[in-house]
Amino acid sequence: MVGLTLIRGADSGAVCLDGTLPGYHLHRGHGSGANSWLIQLEGGGWCNNIRTCVYRKKTRRGSSNYMEKQLQFTGILSDKAQENPDFFNWNRVKLRYCDGASFSGDGQNQAAQLQFRGERIWRAAIDDLKAKGMRYANQALLSGCSAGGLAAILRCDEFRNLFPGSTKVKCLSDAGLFLDTADVSGGRTIRNLYNGVVELQSVKNNLPRICTNHHDPTTCFFPQNLISQMKTPLFIVNAAYDTWQIQSSIAPTSADPSGFWHDCRLNHGKCTPAQLRFLQGFRDQMLRVVKGFSMSRQNGLFINSCFAHCQTERQDTWFADDSPVIRKKVVAIAVGDWYFDRAEVKLVDCPYPCDKSCHNLVFR
Repeated sequence: MVGLTLIRGADSGAVCLDGTLPGYHLHRGHGSGANSWLIQLEGGGWCNNIRTCVYRKKTRRGSSNYMEKQLQFTGILSDKAQENPDFFNWNRVKLRYCDGASFSGDGQNQAAQLQFRGERIWRAAIDDLKAKGMRYANQALLSGCSAGGLAAILRCDEFRNLFPGSTKVKCLSDAGLFLDTADVSGGRTIRNLYNGVVELQSVKNNLPRICTNHHDPTTCFFPQNLISQMKTPLFIVNAAYDTWQIQSSIAPTSADPSGFWHDCRLNHGKCTPAQLRFLQGFRDQMLRVVKGFSMSRQNGLFINSCFAHCQTERQDTWFADDSPVIRKKVVAIAVGDWYFDRAEVKLVDCPYPCDKSCHNLVFR
C-alpha cells in the first residue's frame, strides 16, 4: 500500500474541483531503477457541465477529501519483478485525478464554487516530483489510463521538454484513444461531451498548439488529431472494442431510447449480428486512425480484439500467466520491448471473436 502525498503548492492555484489540495502516491525506486521515473495519470471520465462537476466534487474524482489515503500498486505500478519485469524498481507515481478535464482545464465557476485547475495540478505535481529527484532521471515514462491515457497524449511532448536531451523519455496511453465517432443514432455523443468539457473548463489554451493552430479546441481534445504530429515516442494500448466507448460514446442510453442496445452494451455475448457489424466498423475506424501513427519506427501499438478498458494497471491483463496476448506477447513485454528498444512493436489483433486470450468485461 502506497500513501497519499498532498501537493502543498496551493499558492499556484493547483486545487481539485472543490478547492482541496491535489495529491499523488509515490513509491521510491531502487538499484538500477533509482534514477528512472514512471508517472501514471489516473483516469475517471470528465465533467462537462455545472451539474456533473458539482456532483463530482463530492467524490474522489473531485476532492482529495474523498481519496483513498493508501493505494495498492499493481500492474505497471507493481514493485515485484515477477509482476512487472521492466519497471518494478523504478520510482513509480500515481497522480490522482480530481479536475474532470484530463489535467487540462484552467478556469473557475464562482457561483457553483468550482475550480477547474487541471493544468495547474499537472504543473505543481511535476515541480514537486522534480524536487524529489525526478529532475535527475535518466529514464522516464509518462503513462495513463482512460481519461489519464488521453492526458498522457496531451502532455507527452511537454513532459519530454522537462528533461535534457540525454534522458530517455517516452509516453504510454492505455485506453485513451477516444474516437470522434457517431453513436448508434447517428448523433455525436462524445463530441458533445468533449465540447462541454473544453468550453466549461477553459481547456483551449492548454492543448497542443500544433493542433489548435489548425483546428477548433474540441477537435484537438481527440487523440486521433494529435498522435501523428507528436515528437515524443508514444505507445498505444487499446482494446478494439473499448467497453467505456461502447457504453458511453457508441451506444449510450441517450442514443438508444428503445433499449435495443441495452444487453449488448453490457455483455458482448448478447450482441446481435447487426450490432457486432456496427462494432467491427468501430474497430475499422480505430485501425484507420492509427495507420499513419504506426508508420513511425519510434511508436508502438498493442490493439487487441477484446471487450476491455484499461489493461496496464490490472495485474491480470498486464503480466500474469493467462494475460491477453497478441502473437504470444503480453502487454507488459510489448511495452518493455518498445521502451527499451529491444524490438519494434506493432501488434494488431485479428477481429472478434478470434482472440481467446481476452479478459472480456461483462457488466450486470
